[in-house]
Amino acid sequence: MNKPFSQACENNKQAILQVISNYFKAGDRILEVGSGTAQHAIYFCQLLPEISWIPCEISANMSTLAAAMSDDKPANLMSAEVLDVTQQEWPVMDLDGLFSANCLHIMPEILSADFFRGAGEVLKPGAILCVYGPFKYDGDFTSDSNAHFDLWLKDRDALSGIRDFEKINQLAKDYDFALIEDRDMPANNQCLIWRKELAGKKS
Repeated sequence: MNKPFSQACENNKQAILQVISNYFKAGDRILEVGSGTAQHAIYFCQLLPEISWIPCEISANMSTLAAAMSDDKPANLMSAEVLDVTQQEWPVMDLDGLFSANCLHIMPEILSADFFRGAGEVLKPGAILCVYGPFKYDGDFTSDSNAHFDLWLKDRDALSGIRDFEKINQLAKDYDFALIEDRDMPANNQCLIWRKELAGKKS
């Protein structure tokens, strides 16, 4: 059976692993928001066997995720959860980390606040939040290819689009996340790393 496959995931998984391996440690429970084809989840679990990885997707994409995890599932890859960032209570709590790749520019911009609200509620103080993808800085794209990609996204779905780093980082601050690294990645992407500073949540 041909499994769901993303060439982008295949291209970037090693570079992302080099970043997250500096932050996610043995014994950590990590939630992945938007696991898609599970290529990141499976690869990271194989190379970081002492962490527990919880994949999740919106209900419409669960069949794709289930097919991707149908066999050769690492022991530290947990059962997939259904997650819509807008739901009041996320399915898991007291997490040590959260990872999400290429989601913020796909979901409507208004849902970015729900993403950080939910992350703030489920992550422990000191936990790591890692977001991978393209961003604009001071309103400018970091490359011509990202500008073209943004047009393609908006043509496909007017609510999609590459987000402004400053707005995203302010949302993170609003939910008690402090930026600790903004790393340039291949193909004009970024890895943004925040640490949860305070317990509790904001309304």
